[in-house]
Amino acid sequence: MADSYVITCCSTADMPASYMEAHSIPYARFHFRMDGREYEDDLGASISFEEFYKKIDEGAMPTTAQVNPEQYRALFEPILAEGKDVLHLALSSGISGSVGSARIAAQTLSEKYPDRRIEVIDSLCASVGYGLLVDTALERQAAGEDLSALSAWITENRTRLHHWFTTSDLTHFRRGGRVSASAAFFGNMLNICPIMQVSRAGTLIPQEKCRGTKKSLRELKDRMVLHAQEGAAYPGKCFVGHSARPEEARYLANLIEEAFPQLAGKILITSIGTVIGSHTGPGTVVVVFWGDER
Repeated sequence: MADSYVITCCSTADMPASYMEAHSIPYARFHFRMDGREYEDDLGASISFEEFYKKIDEGAMPTTAQVNPEQYRALFEPILAEGKDVLHLALSSGISGSVGSARIAAQTLSEKYPDRRIEVIDSLCASVGYGLLVDTALERQAAGEDLSALSAWITENRTRLHHWFTTSDLTHFRRGGRVSASAAFFGNMLNICPIMQVSRAGTLIPQEKCRGTKKSLRELKDRMVLHAQEGAAYPGKCFVGHSARPEEARYLANLIEEAFPQLAGKILITSIGTVIGSHTGPGTVVVVFWGDER
């Protein structure tokens, strides 16, 4: 029965707080530390996204901490105590070990609640791509899909969810040691914007380089034309995320809405959250959609 289980996720799905509240989604909160203070990744409540990215621009280097088994236990147990099962979608194992913590909690709780089921799935997705997977799962649950059928569908289809990224600022990548100082200097000077994708294994991999922000955003749109389910006739949802780049996100959304007239509604534009943003820094834009195998 579709109402016999609850879908849960983590804050790193990077969906707006209003969305999470409207859909009553229980979620585990990652943590990050910045300027000597620890914060919860609480969807912009403790620190606004604008302030967070401003601090990084000023030189702050936030560090992140994944959710531990006890936090997942606290997330799952109230649901089990109500007599319902849990379907937890976890942040990609390609970038975090949090799925392992969720499975430890699930194993511990299964001994206490032997009649209940806790299914933990590695989403192989991140940020708003992870959010689109959660959104799709909720829609399928609302349509009557039971836990077993939905779990099987997600496991089979999760690598058809595409994430294409670009960034117009390599400064934070240099500070974090992800690119060399010279590569960041010349990249910023020449306005080089790398194009990146989430792989089948849920890791972030580079694909090519574009010169110029608008060219890189047009390249993201072109990648969607190439890979989206049914091409330009794509009938599904599309989300765009950004780290302190609302104008660039809107520009990309406009390109996509013009190229894909059969989209399922307007594109959701949302901020990349504080945990994922701790690694990307400001300047990143991502588009996510359903398509062929990554």
